[in-house]
Amino acid sequence: MAVRQILVIGDERLRQKAKRITRFDESLKTLIDDMLETMHEANGLGLAATQVGVPLRVAVIETPEERDENGTITRPKKTYILCNPEIIKRSGEEIMEEGCLSVPGYAGRVLRATDVLVKARNAQGREVRYRGSGLLAQAFQHELDHLDGVLYVDHIQNPEDLWQLSREEEPEEEFEEEQEM
Repeated sequence: MAVRQILVIGDERLRQKAKRITRFDESLKTLIDDMLETMHEANGLGLAATQVGVPLRVAVIETPEERDENGTITRPKKTYILCNPEIIKRSGEEIMEEGCLSVPGYAGRVLRATDVLVKARNAQGREVRYRGSGLLAQAFQHELDHLDGVLYVDHIQNPEDLWQLSREEEPEEEFEEEQEM
C-alpha cells in the first residue's frame, strides 16, 4: 500500500469524467488499498480515484465507529468500496456543510438529497446496494460527483455559502444509519 498525492482544485484531472471499470483484478485491489491508506493519512471520510489522478469510477468511504457514553461501541467502523457506482434513488433535500480534500482550507453549504440508494460493484465485481441517510448520503453524492468531474464548489450558488476555514476548525461529522441491500 502507498499514500498517493491528492490533487487539488485547479488541476484539470479533477474535471475529467472517470471511465467505467471493466477488469476487477489485482491492480484494482492495489488502487483501492492505496486510496484507503491515502484517505486515512489525510483524515478524510471519502476519496474518489480521480482525486489521486486515476480516471476510473472507484470511490471509497469509511464511517467511523460510534460509542455510547460508557464507551461501548454502538456502531462499528464501516468501509464502502464503490466501483462503477450510480445513485438510483434520491429523496429529501437539505442544505449541508461540506468540505473536500481536493479543496483544502474551505467549506461550503450545498443542497444535497438526505437519502440515497446507491448501486455499485465491490472490489470483486459483485453488485452491492447501499442505502444512506444524512452524512452518509452526502458522502455518497460527494464522491460520485468527483467521478463525473464535479466538485462541491460547483454546486454553490452564493459567494457567502463558501468560506475559508481557520486551522483549528474541524467539521462535525455524524453518520445516519445505513442499510445494505
